[in-house]
Amino acid sequence: MAGNDWINSYLEAILDVGPGLDEKKSSLLLRERGRFSPTRYFVEEVVSGFDETDLHRAWARAQATRSPQERNTRLENMCWRIWNLARQKKQLEGELAQRNAKRRLERERGRREAVADMSEDLSEGEKGDAVGDSSAHGDSIRSRLSRINSVDAMEAWANQQKGKKIYIVLISLHGLIRGENMELGRDSDTGGQVKYVVELARALGSMPGVYRVDLLTRQVSAPDVDWSYGEPTEMLTLRDSEDFLDEMGESSGAYIVRIPFGPKDKYIPKELLWPHIPEFVDGALSHIIQMSKSLGEQIGGGKPVWPVAIHGHYADAGDSAALLSGALNVPMLFTGHSLGRDKLEQLLKQGRLSRDEINSTYKIMRRIEAEELSLDSSEIVITSTRQEIEQQWRLYDGFDPILERKLRARIKRNVSCYGRFMPRMAIIPPGMEFHHIIPQDGDVDGEIEGNEDHPTPDPPIWAEIMRFFTNPRKPMILALARPDPKKNITTLVKAFGECRPLRELANLTLIMGNRDGIDEMSSTNASVLLSVLKLIDKYDLYGQVAYPKHHKQSDVPDIYRLAAKTKGVFINPAFIEPFGLTLIEAAAHGLPIVATKNGGPVDIHRVLDNGLLVDPHDQQSIADALLKLVAEKHLWAKCRQNGLKNIHLFSWPEHCKTYLSRIASCKPRHPQWQKNDDGSDTSDTDSPGDSLRDIQDLSLNLKFSLDGEKIGGSGNDNSLDSEGNATDKKSKIENDVLAWSKGVVKDTRKAVDQNSSSGKFPSLRRRKQIFVIAVDFDTITSLAEATRKIFEAVEKERTEGSIGLILSTSLAISEIRFFLASGGFSPSDFDAFICNSGSDLYYSTPNPEDGPFVVDFYYHSHIEYRWGGEGLRKTLVRWASSVTDKKADNKEGIVTAAEQLSTDYCYAFTVKMPGSVPAVKELQKVLRIQALRCRAIYCQNGTRLNVIPVCASRSQALRYLYVRWGVELANMVVFAGEMWRHRL
Repeated sequence: MAGNDWINSYLEAILDVGPGLDEKKSSLLLRERGRFSPTRYFVEEVVSGFDETDLHRAWARAQATRSPQERNTRLENMCWRIWNLARQKKQLEGELAQRNAKRRLERERGRREAVADMSEDLSEGEKGDAVGDSSAHGDSIRSRLSRINSVDAMEAWANQQKGKKIYIVLISLHGLIRGENMELGRDSDTGGQVKYVVELARALGSMPGVYRVDLLTRQVSAPDVDWSYGEPTEMLTLRDSEDFLDEMGESSGAYIVRIPFGPKDKYIPKELLWPHIPEFVDGALSHIIQMSKSLGEQIGGGKPVWPVAIHGHYADAGDSAALLSGALNVPMLFTGHSLGRDKLEQLLKQGRLSRDEINSTYKIMRRIEAEELSLDSSEIVITSTRQEIEQQWRLYDGFDPILERKLRARIKRNVSCYGRFMPRMAIIPPGMEFHHIIPQDGDVDGEIEGNEDHPTPDPPIWAEIMRFFTNPRKPMILALARPDPKKNITTLVKAFGECRPLRELANLTLIMGNRDGIDEMSSTNASVLLSVLKLIDKYDLYGQVAYPKHHKQSDVPDIYRLAAKTKGVFINPAFIEPFGLTLIEAAAHGLPIVATKNGGPVDIHRVLDNGLLVDPHDQQSIADALLKLVAEKHLWAKCRQNGLKNIHLFSWPEHCKTYLSRIASCKPRHPQWQKNDDGSDTSDTDSPGDSLRDIQDLSLNLKFSLDGEKIGGSGNDNSLDSEGNATDKKSKIENDVLAWSKGVVKDTRKAVDQNSSSGKFPSLRRRKQIFVIAVDFDTITSLAEATRKIFEAVEKERTEGSIGLILSTSLAISEIRFFLASGGFSPSDFDAFICNSGSDLYYSTPNPEDGPFVVDFYYHSHIEYRWGGEGLRKTLVRWASSVTDKKADNKEGIVTAAEQLSTDYCYAFTVKMPGSVPAVKELQKVLRIQALRCRAIYCQNGTRLNVIPVCASRSQALRYLYVRWGVELANMVVFAGEMWRHRL
């Protein structure tokens, strides 16, 4: 069998098609080997059953074998391989069922625990059937977007937006992105998403109230791609923005901003971009800060204009947006486009690759974790259809439709959610440009062959299609899809061929991509096309079916126009359609639709009401729906009218209107030290080398800590619960700092001489370079030795003040005090201390007499987003008590709460047996299932577990220093690593 590649090719085709062998027949063959005819079986069950061209080729090769015995042996071997393939697929289906059952049990257990923690009983309002946000799911799109004149509605809405000048950041990392002449289809990364994000940026930039839109992507200066992808900035041409010229400014509009990261002279696929995302985040952060300052000078009265939202597209951009959102403390939006868990399930079902091979090829687990992190960080997740929510997002640990419904009901009743959060799912279909479309009116008679009143020649594609037809004036049934088994084109041809009344009334046009020769197509696409050709021959459909070999993208509108001229119908019979953009395009040209009832077309039909939905597996249902629309002229006219009447709801302006209203519903977040109660600007506009502000500045939300006790407000249960206390806490903090800065002595604190150099604060702002010591050791002594060596290496520069040091560690502030004392260090030797794995930030005080440390409370307000507080702590304690040593007889707990090391934003646990505790991803899964958003970290050689806010980390703390104090990330040198005695 070694040389028979054709056998493997037809097996690949079977995998693509999907159906396996009938279990009863296959077992019957096993029992009756004596009467088994492999030739008859191959013809009846393989060739006829699958109707694949590769199988036909395999059959032809086998038939050409001269020896009957060898031919029979080959065919029998092939049949046994098919049987084995069916058995493997059944095994994969069983494993999938087990995974789904396990996920369901975990979800139900987590839901029960979450509900039990929430003290109040659920009301009837929490038992509704809607999934997700009520405004997005409880009501239909049609009810949210009323059917009124689109021009009047947009003018009224535009008037409401006048005076607003907002800044929006979009992120799409992979692929080749430019504003004009997009190379769609150049590779798998440059597809529909590229067109979507460019058009979204362009449309948003044209909206009233939007001052600037930045689409951040990767700068590619590789020899194998066009030079335009290496340009740092590209301005997008805005459409229909003449009415808002008075709002235009120096930096207004929509721009593609290319950030250099990754290999400088190489274009790489998205699977290889993951290690370079931190580099992109740092570059993007620098751009956003500079742009915010520039916009502040232009339209903000000197105060930085921060983005109202950062919107990540696809998993890699979601990961980046989560980090940027946390670093800037601004809301995040996310659009998945395609989701990793769904792709993983599909690849496992195919059975070609193992889970490890899939992960190695597609980096699928990294992608899934990025999508989970996006759920943790996003205010809103934007989807195109309800199907994406109900069948794809519900596969994730971080989204449970049932628990989301319960949380939403409690928030509406202003009842505590005990630290649990769920992002809002918003269905906003992609927009389209309709201004250039003129729907065809009138009868087709005499128009196809030309009309003396309209000397404009017909588009060339019309002649290319009409040459197939005996009677080109009959209504055209149009299908536009690539020849993929999932598109279900063969069922459509069968339905047309077996319905005589439909054949008599209509023609069928199949636009199945572009091809030169069938042999040059992929095996799957070629097999579908050959199946179509066989069916045309079987039903003698010559003169009634068109299947042109070539068409341009610019020909597609003309194809729709031709179908509309003939009073035809557009059909999408796919087994499942995630969205169905072609349905909207067809409706815009005045075509009624017949579409699959699985997926996005359901939402589209609910809005447009311009056709019929069918079961794609029911051949007769497809034929009946097509015949009904073609034969009943009044129904055809009504569907056409409805489609044209409501199509504006899928325009880009309507998309952006809904999009901006969603952003407006988010609670505003931005760096909170930017404004004082008196409205004066306290933003840091000086360079790091300029003279420093006095400590009296109220933007310095700092408090002395003499003994490292818990500092700051308690963790928030949810955003609603914390609003009232947050104001009081902020007021108290500012009063304390103001009183202290004026020289009022409280307790053991003494005032700082504000006129002295020590009053300039913090000292890290005047450093030329910052050395960050982020090396973890198993003993304080080892850490002190490493720190001393670093000190010795930069002693001269440190004395001069050009180099400052930051200690970044998992230790608590009380442990840092011990480290400083035992190592002979002074707190003033360091400019800042990043403690508890990045959940606390301290500065050394300007004057040692005032106390050793100052805590930055604004950092807490920066990272407290979605922090679970007491609800999270209770869940962690319950989890810790369940982790036991299974080998021990007494089942003693091996994870215990370390109260003395915990703070308001870090829950610390001591781990007695590091090798016996669950992995971080298992703990993270438990917490996400219960809608608790945080970051779990094993540290200190696995002997401690720190659970901190999802926006916190040691690297994010460094970005915070850049955002607040202007400490350039490029000037930081980080010493990182772990050293443990048993590893040496």
